[in-house]
Amino acid sequence: MNSVVRHIAIDRRVSEHDFRGAMRQLTGGVSVITAGRGKDISGMTVTSVSSLSVDPPALIVSVNRQASSWPLLQRYGFFGVNILTSDQIDVAERFAGKDGLKGLERFTGAEWTTRASGVPLLAGALAAIDCEVEEIIERHSHAILIGRVLDLQLSTRSAALAYWHGQYVAIDRDEDAVKLAEVSVPFSRRPRTQ
Repeated sequence: MNSVVRHIAIDRRVSEHDFRGAMRQLTGGVSVITAGRGKDISGMTVTSVSSLSVDPPALIVSVNRQASSWPLLQRYGFFGVNILTSDQIDVAERFAGKDGLKGLERFTGAEWTTRASGVPLLAGALAAIDCEVEEIIERHSHAILIGRVLDLQLSTRSAALAYWHGQYVAIDRDEDAVKLAEVSVPFSRRPRTQ
């Protein structure tokens, strides 16, 4: 493994408040990570999913180690990534703990399926991805999960749920592409990169 960990001494400590403010500038797609099997299941809302590679298909997600799903991820070694549509805000809020529901209770009010690993996958999500934990890298309060994609199901829906400045935002591929084209800088006027 070729990993480099550097410890850099910095005179000024960045406050949690300032860091959160900076991260609110970053728009993130909203997903629900699910873990466990049978009735021993839980999940959490995240904006930290990213693709890692296509050969083999793999992704990464950052998970708070204080989350109720963390022990299930460690115990079972599988997880689901459910990329939410713009009309699944209720699912996002439920899995973010807004109404105080925990574990199995968070799955009520939506239709769930399973694939190869047995973790719950949200029917009607833009994409529901079944993953096996390939590696866990623990740092600070979180862990980075590297997940190998075992199976997936795709939706034909076109509106995604994003999170920006502490609010949910709908992004519609068809409607917003037209709006962006109207205000975009023409290709010939874009700065050149080298």
